[in-house]
Amino acid sequence: MVLSFLTSVLHRLTLRWPVLLYAATWTVLLTAMVAVASFSPEVAFVSAISQSSSFSKECGVEGSVRVPMDVPGEKLCLPAHLFGKSKVDWIVPPVFAAVIVTGSAWVVRGMGLWEFDEVY
Repeated sequence: MVLSFLTSVLHRLTLRWPVLLYAATWTVLLTAMVAVASFSPEVAFVSAISQSSSFSKECGVEGSVRVPMDVPGEKLCLPAHLFGKSKVDWIVPPVFAAVIVTGSAWVVRGMGLWEFDEVY
């Protein structure tokens, strides 16, 4: 009975191999785009407030970090101890990516991109 079930499952998978490959390709592309979109602002912000950045050197007070503002001429200096990594930094980006990829998959499914056109 188990053998017939496995044979049935394998037969269905081989019939749907192009669909599975198509779905896997879209999943990889969507995941890569979400990763780039979610981590690039974080990388830009961290590089802007790093010790080697010109933003951090412009504060007159030792142990302060200049935070980038919308207006280039404005200066906002905050204590450096406020900028540390937390455990939430490891959880939020992957959860955000999973939500975006799941939503994208539902959009692709809703559009019916996996369905084959039948020729009559």
